[in-house]
Amino acid sequence: MSFELRGLSWSTNKRMLSVLMCVVCCIHSGKSQTCTDGFTYDRRARQCIDIDECRTLPDPCRGDMQCVNQNGGYLCISRGLYSQSYARNSPRSYPEPSYPEESYPDRSLGYSEPLIPNVPPVGAGPGPGPGPSYPIVSRSTPCILGYTLGADGTCVDVDECETESHQCNPTQVCINTAGGYTCSCTEGFWLVGGQCQDIDECRYGYCQQLCANVPGSYSCSCSPGFLNADSRTCQDVDECETNPCSHGCLNTYGSFMCTCDEGFELASDGTTCNDLDECSFSDFLCQHTCVNTPGSFSCVCPPGYYVYEDGRSCEDLNECESGNNTCTTAQVCFNFQGGYTCLGPLRCVPPYIELSDNQCMCSAENPACWERPFTVLYRHMDLSSGRSVPADIFQMQATTRYPGAFYIFQIKSGNEGREFYMRQTSNISATLVLARPIKGPKTIVLDLEMVTVNNVINFRGSSIIRLTIFVSEHPF
Repeated sequence: MSFELRGLSWSTNKRMLSVLMCVVCCIHSGKSQTCTDGFTYDRRARQCIDIDECRTLPDPCRGDMQCVNQNGGYLCISRGLYSQSYARNSPRSYPEPSYPEESYPDRSLGYSEPLIPNVPPVGAGPGPGPGPSYPIVSRSTPCILGYTLGADGTCVDVDECETESHQCNPTQVCINTAGGYTCSCTEGFWLVGGQCQDIDECRYGYCQQLCANVPGSYSCSCSPGFLNADSRTCQDVDECETNPCSHGCLNTYGSFMCTCDEGFELASDGTTCNDLDECSFSDFLCQHTCVNTPGSFSCVCPPGYYVYEDGRSCEDLNECESGNNTCTTAQVCFNFQGGYTCLGPLRCVPPYIELSDNQCMCSAENPACWERPFTVLYRHMDLSSGRSVPADIFQMQATTRYPGAFYIFQIKSGNEGREFYMRQTSNISATLVLARPIKGPKTIVLDLEMVTVNNVINFRGSSIIRLTIFVSEHPF
């Protein structure tokens, strides 16, 4: 009993193992079969068959184009190009075609069969099976779609662009291809919503500075002072190479700047330089006279003066020291501001006698001298015209002091215009003060008297300083 059960169990397991191996082999066989694009595997026929895209795809062709299935693909063609429509699922009867003894092409490879002229059209004669999966061209058109029969009997390409049989949008450009055509946009346009629209190149920074968009293109330009060398970038122009400035030139980014030499200023045109009149800036630029020169100025002094080291001040030219004078050996050269004079030898008027080179004396023993000053001392000085007042210009002092004596200082003569006065500074001295301005050239001779009074011995006497003042012509 147990043996039979074991045999029954073994037999049952053997049948189950066989079914399982069959299922595994069938599954493995189905999964290992692959087809090219446009084909699908038929398990019943155990081969790759064509996919009818015209039926499986939703709206494969647009407009009035008709979808035509091809072996491994499909075409969208105008409805009037073929003589008849084709029904793929209705049964057709065909005459028995005669084919050359060649091996039938394997459809699983995914290429279309060439059209054979003696293949009967749709609906001709009885025949088993459905019609072909490609459109049947009329008998008068033995060439495939996109070609036409030429004069030499060969199929030549149809130029749809030239015959205007294309379906391109008016904004598009037709480009002929072998067996068909393509619709494209010209350079500078792109396809947006089926329309060719202009590309605004200026939005993408094609130009370095200025950009002007035009239909299908763009134009680059540069700001003033830049050169558009490669139609896109801008290069700074060195304007100084053309010497636009009258003096100096400094190139800047996109422009230039003119500079002027010292003593010049830039004119309103920005390129020429005008001389600066430095003398008009101030009345104190020069001590005497300012003379403007191109880019500078110079100071000029009157005759008898020279320009000092600072180039502005005037210094008296001492003709007596330089020897540039006309005085004789018997004369004495006296220099004053702006000139000189030749003084003759001292001559004392009687009853005065010469005491020294510059002093005359009247002796007290001479009765003619009793009412006259005891001595006359000759002095000379120069005075600038227009000197500010009041000004101390000369000082006199008693050289001999007597017990019980006092001194009186006064201007005895020569002060008719009252330009001077005496100011006593001590018991034995006084100062001559210029009270009013004097204009030169002028020579003034003042007799400055010093009166000596001694009540103890009942003495009264006087001395004179004859002061000659040479007033210069030019004030500073």
